[in-house]
Amino acid sequence: MLGQIEITFWHWAGFVLAVLFFLALDLGVFHRKAHAVKFKEALGWTILWMSLALAFAAALVPLRGREEAILFVTGYVVELSLSMDNVFVIALIFAYFRVPAEYQHRVLFWGIVGALVMRGAMIGVGVTLIKHFQWLLYVFGAFLLFTGVKMFFADEEGVHPEKNPLIKLARRFFPVTTAFDGQKFITLREHGEAATDKAHFARYAGRYALTPLALVLLMVETTDLIFALDSIPAIFGITQEPFIVFTSNVFAILGLRSLYFVLAGAIGYFRYLKYGLSLVLVFIGVKMLIDPHGRDPEWWQFKIPTGASLSIVGGIILLSVAVSILAAQRERQEKKDSPKDNRPPKDG
Repeated sequence: MLGQIEITFWHWAGFVLAVLFFLALDLGVFHRKAHAVKFKEALGWTILWMSLALAFAAALVPLRGREEAILFVTGYVVELSLSMDNVFVIALIFAYFRVPAEYQHRVLFWGIVGALVMRGAMIGVGVTLIKHFQWLLYVFGAFLLFTGVKMFFADEEGVHPEKNPLIKLARRFFPVTTAFDGQKFITLREHGEAATDKAHFARYAGRYALTPLALVLLMVETTDLIFALDSIPAIFGITQEPFIVFTSNVFAILGLRSLYFVLAGAIGYFRYLKYGLSLVLVFIGVKMLIDPHGRDPEWWQFKIPTGASLSIVGGIILLSVAVSILAAQRERQEKKDSPKDNRPPKDG
């Protein structure tokens, strides 16, 4: 019967092993050699990951029913949308540290591996806490509502590595080189190596030292942790089914790497996405506060249909992206049509 198959350990193990297989294939075969990821390659990977996510949702229909398949898609859309904001911050980090294009994929790869472990742990803790203290859903709802309103009115902030506590600790306890050593995170230099920077590397002769790429990785991981504080409560606003929460997060994170290379060069076309994401957080926060989520109180029976939630979230994101693109195109057209400065040159 549809929707009656119980999720067992083997379903979890099979999914995790499949993810590990794709990650190993990615790093060991397709990106074994460092190279700059071009737009077409990134777009192909993005389409592949999205197709796999939709195929997974389709497979859920006969296994767990249409309801959970829609919950997965809704959670995936929410997590992927929130990840888009993360993409733009990562672009600022790469620009700040002047990371060469051919090394960016490696940073994102290991950043995503760390994010998967970190988010898996956070989801596990969250599921356990909610199981024993369901009133935490109201706390999460209020937090998302506050975060969404704050995001809507907050000004854009830059990247400040000097304020990052992990960067401070790394610099305090480990030597850090000032130059990249290929795509290595840790390097060992001897006297006479790197003729262009002998004085610097002589300081670390025979010693292991972190490279700037390691600091970039710490920044990326810290950024994901900050975004996870919003996205994890948000997915619990969609569903508390552990397998759906975990798998939707994993698919969104796996697609983040290729999505970065697709969107990083088009940040100007998503200027209003922040406002759309803030409205999504507000909507999910309100939903968590007014929707019983299985608590089924006798005095309140209001419930937002799953399909309606998906339509609202998807509609908000698409509208914010569409408005951003139209605004960017109009601005470009105005610059193109603006009269050129025809004033005569000043006399020398």
